[in-house]
Amino acid sequence: MAEIKLYLILIASIGFDLLIGDPRYLLHPVQVIGIYIKNTTNLLIRKFSSSSNVLLIGGLFISISTIAFSYCIGKFIEIIYFKSELNVFWGVLLVIGSSSCLASKSLISGVKEISYLIQNQFIDKIQKELIVEKVQRIVSRDVQKSSSDDLLRATTESLTENSVDGVFAPLFWMFLGTILIKYSIYFPGPLSLGFAYKAISTLDSMIGYKKDYFNKLGFFSAKIEDYATLIPCRLVVLTLPLISVNFHKYFYLIKKVCEEGSIYESPNAGFSEGVFAHVVDIKLGGKNQYGNSFVLKPILNKDGANCDIKSIEKICALILQLKLFWILLFSLIYFIS
Repeated sequence: MAEIKLYLILIASIGFDLLIGDPRYLLHPVQVIGIYIKNTTNLLIRKFSSSSNVLLIGGLFISISTIAFSYCIGKFIEIIYFKSELNVFWGVLLVIGSSSCLASKSLISGVKEISYLIQNQFIDKIQKELIVEKVQRIVSRDVQKSSSDDLLRATTESLTENSVDGVFAPLFWMFLGTILIKYSIYFPGPLSLGFAYKAISTLDSMIGYKKDYFNKLGFFSAKIEDYATLIPCRLVVLTLPLISVNFHKYFYLIKKVCEEGSIYESPNAGFSEGVFAHVVDIKLGGKNQYGNSFVLKPILNKDGANCDIKSIEKICALILQLKLFWILLFSLIYFIS
């Protein structure tokens, strides 16, 4: 009975994320994590900006403490839920907490809003500024002077990469936790692993850079995120072609994605962007501006079409379809195990 309820809690959290997303009236765990990371980071930079070794060790401390704290909060709620004999209140808390680890609705709705605005072809200067502002929120590159084509590419690349970081990677760890906790309530569960991955992702997005002080301070955060995302990213590569119209080219697609993705500096970005590029048949990568410098990223699917509104809609649909496929696959594994 407890196993069925735990399974239903996970499914309910996935449904809650798709339907409700992140309610503004609820305090999001990322906000709490972000406050801690920001304050600790500012303290280290202010006190030890001249010492690379201290910043490196300080970055390790921030990473371990943030991940451990997030994991323990999730584990505490899981244990209380089981020891309370599956109390409804703690069950609801598990659903809302697990849902906060996913970002399906916010990711897809945000990107669709951008594509809708771009579709109107920059009616006026105010609308152009609004589009640039919204794209800038989801990318780290500078898009202030980007054309509509470049804005669409930036949006598409963010959508494909964040679909792994914000949807499939946390989903993978939550799936794993749901299986592990069946054997002991003290094993990692869906909420504890979900919170831990969310902390890892937040650390990487806040301090996982190679510029200025963050080259040392964010070193461990970036590496931990790379390893935590590696397996779910490869699973996306292996499963996405299965639900696409290009299923008959499965092994060819996998081969091309692996060849092109391995060229990227990031161990995951090239794979997550590449598999969507090949499945939807669009071209990604190219010249990006970061501050006053330009970075030329390898081209993914060089013979593909340029990004447009329809390709974004296709990717959004594929994300939802793949999520359903993962749920069905996990359900099979869960009940067999």
